[in-house]
Amino acid sequence: MKHLVVHHDDLGASHSGNKAFVELFDLGVVTSGSVMVPCPWFPEMAAICRDRSDLDVGVHLTLTAEFSRFRWRPLTGVHPNGLTDRDGFMWANVTEAVHADLTAVETELRAQVETALAAGVDVTHLDAHMGTVWQPAFVDLYLRLGEAFQLPVILSRDVNNMAPRDFDYTLYFERLAARGNPDFQRFLTTPFGNFAPDHATYADIFSRAAPGLNWGGFHFTAPGDIALYSDDAATRLGEYEVFRSGQVQELLNAAGIDLVGMRAFRETMRIVA
Repeated sequence: MKHLVVHHDDLGASHSGNKAFVELFDLGVVTSGSVMVPCPWFPEMAAICRDRSDLDVGVHLTLTAEFSRFRWRPLTGVHPNGLTDRDGFMWANVTEAVHADLTAVETELRAQVETALAAGVDVTHLDAHMGTVWQPAFVDLYLRLGEAFQLPVILSRDVNNMAPRDFDYTLYFERLAARGNPDFQRFLTTPFGNFAPDHATYADIFSRAAPGLNWGGFHFTAPGDIALYSDDAATRLGEYEVFRSGQVQELLNAAGIDLVGMRAFRETMRIVA
């Protein structure tokens, strides 16, 4: 059996992304999402979560701000600690972000989780914007945050596709297994670079799911403000249109995939703990 979390990344980065999440969650084709707390549309997403206790929302731990025309700063402010570029914004890419001071990173990421909780988000999990906290410099901290907040964290067995190939994650997977963390076999994601994704695109993506549990990090966006700053807006809009078309369930059935969310994993882990 194959199971897939269809996850909506980057909530809070745009009104159009927040809107798409609620619509697709209600259609049953998105099962979870996560919010970027430093971003300007976080308050809207938090308000939605306060009104909708059924939503399955985690924290998209954020150390990068990748759009040249749309940037954000750390919650903990601008200091000479490596969290920001010379303009005081989070770094545009992972390569630069991984050189930040580890203590400053921990303070910032804890603030992001605590701010989400204080705003009324019933946080179901932690995951990584652009894979930054999956990197060797931060992965131990990432797991410690999951332990501290009693939350599952997302780390898939094919993490080396987004991290150094020569780094051994074995001990980290053992730690996750000891906590009862969900064991993600494969990471599926948005077909960036394809500006006109269609149903055949997602049939191909779903065909790559492995037996067991899979993570799907997607980036659905309704028409709106995303087009003002994102060069890949067409991809995000196309992804949204495919998933709202009513045909995605047929693609999932053909691939032998059942959908799951993150809330049940969190509850099971807390019972075991």
